[in-house]
Amino acid sequence: MPLNNKAIKKIMKDNKEAFDMLEHYDKTREKLWARKRIYITLNAAILKRLKEIREKTGKPISRIIEDSVSEIKK
Repeated sequence: MPLNNKAIKKIMKDNKEAFDMLEHYDKTREKLWARKRIYITLNAAILKRLKEIREKTGKPISRIIEDSVSEIKK
């Protein structure tokens, strides 16, 4: 059963982030869904707060940062 334009637009809208990542990969061959290690310098108070959140939630600090940045983007 072929998809009509309305169904295609709905799929594109519902999965926009995935299609954007695939488009970026097609252009650059860089995987946006891959994880990369970076080294950063943080204020001691921020690092202390991140460690407190890690202890409370059980999430790694990298995941806490990713979640926070993802919320800003929305």
